[in-house]
Amino acid sequence: MLDGNILAMIGLGLMVGLSGSGSAIGTVIGGQAVIGMLKKKPDAFGNGMVLAALPATQGLYGFVGFIMYNGILAKFTTGAGLSAFQGGVVLAAGIAMGLACFISAIKQGQVCASGISAIGQGNDVFGNTLILAAFPEFYAILSLVAAILMQSLIKIA
Repeated sequence: MLDGNILAMIGLGLMVGLSGSGSAIGTVIGGQAVIGMLKKKPDAFGNGMVLAALPATQGLYGFVGFIMYNGILAKFTTGAGLSAFQGGVVLAAGIAMGLACFISAIKQGQVCASGISAIGQGNDVFGNTLILAAFPEFYAILSLVAAILMQSLIKIA
């Protein structure tokens, strides 16, 4: 029989671990582009830094999800703990959020890196890059919303 508490802990780990890892990778991709841009256009560091930092938000979403679920799970520390179904809900939320945030952060970092490179070549594309970078961000936000809605499946007695 599956232990709901173990499933939930795995879910929380995936939620925060994958989202944070994706953000780390995405910000490195953007940061590398900023370093390249500085060779040609050092005065554009501010714009480059903003774009390179955008993928950090997915890690924040994972952490918000972690805090929300951790608060619910704290209510189950006494007594029988979580059922396998309840633990499965947390695991599913963790996988969904973790993967969506991981992939969207990396892809957002790539979009931002392209914009940063274009800025380094003298093109005025900061605003356009912000708009295009919002597209992968949207799916990370949707995964957080889905995780919030999934909380209703965990009944607290």
